[in-house]
Amino acid sequence: MLPRYETKLREIQGMVAEIIHKEVTANRMALEAYSAKNADGFEAATETLKMIESDGNTVDNEIVKTFALFGPEAQELRGLVAYLKMTNELVRIAEGTKKYARRIRELMQTDCNLEPFDNAIIQLHKSVVNALTSIYECVSKIDSCDVEETYRKVMVEESKNDDLFAILEKDIMSLIISEHELSASYVRMLGTLRKLERVCDRAVNVANLLMFEHKGGKLQSY
Repeated sequence: MLPRYETKLREIQGMVAEIIHKEVTANRMALEAYSAKNADGFEAATETLKMIESDGNTVDNEIVKTFALFGPEAQELRGLVAYLKMTNELVRIAEGTKKYARRIRELMQTDCNLEPFDNAIIQLHKSVVNALTSIYECVSKIDSCDVEETYRKVMVEESKNDDLFAILEKDIMSLIISEHELSASYVRMLGTLRKLERVCDRAVNVANLLMFEHKGGKLQSY
């Protein structure tokens, strides 16, 4: 392809990396807010993500223009398709993070006792941050990135996340049964933590798209 195409592709990759960086930042802020029991920190995390949908639309428009201007083929086409689908996953990650931050902030202001679950919730947070950080580091340095190693790292974090959520789900379900007066709050707590679990699942989807760009094959949805 022409050098101008390579320049445009790097521009698109940089824009995608910036979106992921915002999501890493927001999830770190949410982790710090939960650890410090600082409700205002969740609001700041939500604010960090407020323009993600607009950012995603901007990337999509650039990809469409690149299709029209350069008519990429084979591997180049595969890369653009991967980034086009990636923006959709990143927007959903942002939405999941924002919903989590709003709901956990509200729960902290109720009689729902989160303290017994602190360690597991913090570890759940960390797995999300680690998965997104690995993806960001790869996309921001795509030419030197070991995509397969990044994919393995994300899969490890997602596996940890699933195990932690399974433990939390079991414990919270027990409280839903025994704590009748607070059962509605614990149901909401479980749904809130599921948002965090889904963020990690979508991080796997993004890593899978990086693998598709790198190796080809069939696109898979998780």
